[in-house]
Amino acid sequence: MPIRILVPGAGSGPGNSLMRSLRSGDSSFVIVGCHDDRFVLRKSTADRNYLVPPRGHARHSTALRRIIRREKVDLLIPNTDDDVALVSRLRATLPCRVFLPSRGAVALCQDKYRLTAHLGAHGVPVPRTFAVRSHLAVARAFRDLGRPPRVWCRIRSGSGSRGAAPMTSPRQATNWIAYWREIRGVPARAFTIAEYLPGRDFACQSLWKDGTLVLVKTVERLSYFGGGSQPSGASSIAGLAKTVVDSRVVDASVAAVRALGPRVTGAFSVDLKENARGVPCVTEINAGRFITMMNFFDLAGKHNMTLTYVRLALGEPVAVGESYDRVEDHYFVRDVDALPGIFHADELFEGVHDARG
Repeated sequence: MPIRILVPGAGSGPGNSLMRSLRSGDSSFVIVGCHDDRFVLRKSTADRNYLVPPRGHARHSTALRRIIRREKVDLLIPNTDDDVALVSRLRATLPCRVFLPSRGAVALCQDKYRLTAHLGAHGVPVPRTFAVRSHLAVARAFRDLGRPPRVWCRIRSGSGSRGAAPMTSPRQATNWIAYWREIRGVPARAFTIAEYLPGRDFACQSLWKDGTLVLVKTVERLSYFGGGSQPSGASSIAGLAKTVVDSRVVDASVAAVRALGPRVTGAFSVDLKENARGVPCVTEINAGRFITMMNFFDLAGKHNMTLTYVRLALGEPVAVGESYDRVEDHYFVRDVDALPGIFHADELFEGVHDARG
């Protein structure tokens, strides 16, 4: 019998990326998709699709359980923070397997301020970070950071660098926070002021089972999708990325995940950025899900990470050997309305004629 997998958010970018990764690992998977937006769902590449009530609706969980029973789903894989939080709460009532960290680890990772404080207390390198509760707290954060030429201001939850931008003065940061409060309804207490990290930007994707690291890969973001239209000029979504081998990144990421508990389980995507001394500092952990570069982690290297995830989730044996899948000189290129491209450095100029001269 083929393995049957339910993917919430089918038709969205993350949902379709996850389905591409699943099929790259095993074309026999039967993939069932669901979404609460019929127009997004129309773009789904799943084998079967279901329209469901919105995530906050009282009947949403009932619809998920109905789909799981009807389709005989073996495994549900959430692919956004909201879906991870929901499935984490529902896990005991879902008639299929999930492969998630504990509820406590999920909640901790989805509050970036709490996570940073927790990791710092466990000796993990993190940016110095201060919670914002008033305009006086903003000025105090600048002072406590030594009045640097710039700081990093961001919302303590969410993805895609929402509400994040560098600030050069308390007045600028206060106005930025006021804009989000007045126009977007985000309260001041949702923000943090942190040490600005000027160095290289890394992502580390790892899989864990009962406290044991199974597989880990590392990439560097070289440019950002839509970065030119962001106030920060950056985003957690890479437009161009490259595989790298860097034990510093792995060491910091592994220490960060271990700090979440002795028997951590599931997928963990760790974002890191170098500080002024070149030390990779953990800026966030996406617990329980893959990031939007998941196709890169699957198609570059010896091991398909999504396929390994499914096998671990279903209790099947996994023979990985060395947990660090060291991959070099592969590039990931993303643009709007196009499938991501994944190329080895030797392939970048195949079929390209140089007319620059």
